[in-house]
Amino acid sequence: MRKILLPILFLSLPILASSCGGGESSASSSGGGDEVAAVVNGTKLLVKDVDRVITQEFRGQENQLSPLALAAYRLQALDSLINQEALYQRAQKENIVLKDEEITKYVQQYKADNGYTEEAFANMLKQTNQTEEQFRELVRKQLSIQKLYENAASQLKVQDREVADIYKANPKQFSIQPGVALSDIVIDPSDNGAKFDVKGEAASEQRAREIKTRLNNGSDFATIARQFSEHQSALQSGDLGFLARSQFADLPQIMGLPAALGEQLYAMEPGDVSDPIKDSAGRWHIFKVTGKQTETRDRTMEDPSVRKEISDAILSQRRQVIDSAIQARARDEAKIENNLAQRMLENPNSFGVLRPVPAATASGNATPAATPTAESKPKN
Repeated sequence: MRKILLPILFLSLPILASSCGGGESSASSSGGGDEVAAVVNGTKLLVKDVDRVITQEFRGQENQLSPLALAAYRLQALDSLINQEALYQRAQKENIVLKDEEITKYVQQYKADNGYTEEAFANMLKQTNQTEEQFRELVRKQLSIQKLYENAASQLKVQDREVADIYKANPKQFSIQPGVALSDIVIDPSDNGAKFDVKGEAASEQRAREIKTRLNNGSDFATIARQFSEHQSALQSGDLGFLARSQFADLPQIMGLPAALGEQLYAMEPGDVSDPIKDSAGRWHIFKVTGKQTETRDRTMEDPSVRKEISDAILSQRRQVIDSAIQARARDEAKIENNLAQRMLENPNSFGVLRPVPAATASGNATPAATPTAESKPKN
């Protein structure tokens, strides 16, 4: 199945998950971060857990939020934590238990994928105000939730008739359009915590030109992308997928690059590498054309890739519905006390009643995502 080029999402991924304190069902009022923000079936979610999410989300900029904005973000962060806890408890009820070896394996892979040395990993934990044990507990919860979703998805099936009906409704939809398959190396002048991060416009431009020279001298593009690209596509050796010619006009919106770049890439041959190109956000890109389609090619139902493409799309849509149903039932079955929301209702004109996120726990430097996912459902 041919991948479609998606909008580039750079390393600053939002973080809406955090490890939470557990324990008794009574909501204590010990003050500050130890106040109980919510209780889910007896498990406490503390204000400091909510504030840790805010710290990770805004990476040192949270102190610039107004009391009203901070209150709104706290409610959103707490809602995400409540969802996560309710889903994790449902996974436990279904006897989904992860071994410590599985957690360790995932953490080690996470370090490798993000290029972290042990020292860099420890520094990331410090910057995002969490301990390694809290990070491991978050991994445990999110992998358990992932297995909960996967168990439900394993029951889904697609009938041949459904595939045929979708194809017959619009066979032209499955034609392969002219366009190019691309890989990309991205050099970002901002401080994003990447392993070989460069900071500042001059340093980023110099790095981009040095990489281009290395590529001209025969260095492997995929290897360089894995080592130096400051973009999530580095995990796929820079692979971005397929950009149809009809999408060229959307390049300013998709990637912050001039629309004319599309035709320049289309004029290249597979294996060709572009010169460094600067986008509207100041990031440098070096593209490699890895494939090219010059004419429209119709595909029939007998093409295995068509059947797989349709089946995958049907399954994906059904998984979204099933996932939403699991989330809804997990919350419906849980006893939830949202103390934070209640306190806001009791003090509707004073959203500063809770202590702001302490400046000492926030870092002014941007860092890569400090948790495995941005939502309560993990990604593979």
